[in-house]
Amino acid sequence: MTRGRFAPSPTGELHAGSLVAALASWLDGRALRGEWLVRIEDVDGPRCIPGATEKILQQLSVCRLFSDGEVVLQSHRNKLYQQALEALIAKGLVYPCGCTRKEIEEQQAALGLSLERHKAAVYPGTCRHGLNGKIARAWRFNVEKWSTVRGSEFVHWQDRRLGIQSQNVFQEVGDFVLKRADGLWAYQLAVVVDDAAQGITHVVRGEDLTDNTARQCLLQEALGLKQPQYLHTPLVLGANGEKLSKQNGAKALDLSSPAAIAQALQSAASTLGLSHIKQLDGQSASLEDTLAIWTQDWATKYLRVTP
Repeated sequence: MTRGRFAPSPTGELHAGSLVAALASWLDGRALRGEWLVRIEDVDGPRCIPGATEKILQQLSVCRLFSDGEVVLQSHRNKLYQQALEALIAKGLVYPCGCTRKEIEEQQAALGLSLERHKAAVYPGTCRHGLNGKIARAWRFNVEKWSTVRGSEFVHWQDRRLGIQSQNVFQEVGDFVLKRADGLWAYQLAVVVDDAAQGITHVVRGEDLTDNTARQCLLQEALGLKQPQYLHTPLVLGANGEKLSKQNGAKALDLSSPAAIAQALQSAASTLGLSHIKQLDGQSASLEDTLAIWTQDWATKYLRVTP
C-alpha cells in the first residue's frame, strides 16, 4: 500500500502555494490508489497561530481533500523524537553544541565565506570534539562522522520531477541541528521520524524543500529507516518573484463559494502543469469530476500508468 501526506504548519491559513502542495500530494495518492494523510507540523509552537489548525482542516474539507486517517499533530509526538535522538546518541552520531547563531555567522565570516541570502551559515564543527567550556544549547548530527561511516560526503537521490539530485551536506550545510537551543525539535528530525512512523512511501511537497532532502536521507540511513520517494512541485511566486508564503504576506485562499473553490483548485492545477478543465456537455464540471480528470492527468504526467 502506498501512502502520501500533506503536512502544513499552522502558522496561518492555507494560501495559493500551500494548496498546490495539498492538491499534488492528494492527486498522487489517488493516482497510486493509496492512502493520503494530513499531518499538522506544529512542532515549532511559538510560530503557530491559535485556531490555524482548525481553519486549515476546514479549508481542505471544502476542497474535498479529506485525510484517509487520523490527523496527526507533531506536538503530541515528542516521545518518538526523543527516542530517535537517543538512538543516534547511542551510535555516537550526535553531539551537544554551545554555539549561538551569531557566533556561527562570525566564524563563517572569519573563514572568508559569504552568507547567501535565505541560507543559514555552514556550521564549522566548533563543538564537534567538545564544548570547550561552552554550555550545551542544542544537539547536532555529526555529518562528518556519518559521511566517514557511509564512505561518501555526497548524498544522491532521484526526484520524480526534477531528476537525479546530489548534495555534499558536509560542505554545504555542516553538522545540522536536531534539537534546538530552546528545547524544540528541529524540522529535519521530526519529519523523518513522522514519515517513518506513518509508513509514508511517497513525499510530494514544494520545490523550496528540495534542499532539505539530503539531510533527511542521511538521518533515514543513520536510523535504519526506509527512504520514501520524493517529488517536489513547482512554486507559486509572488509579485517580487519570490516564493509565495505566509512570511511575505500571502493572502489566505478565498473559498467562500463553489465558484471560488473551483477557481482555487483550477489555479493550483495550472501551476502543476495539468490541463485545463473544459465544460462537460455545456455544463460546468462538478468538483468530483474535475478532481477525477486531474487525477488522470497527474498519473499520465508523473506515473506513466493508467490510474
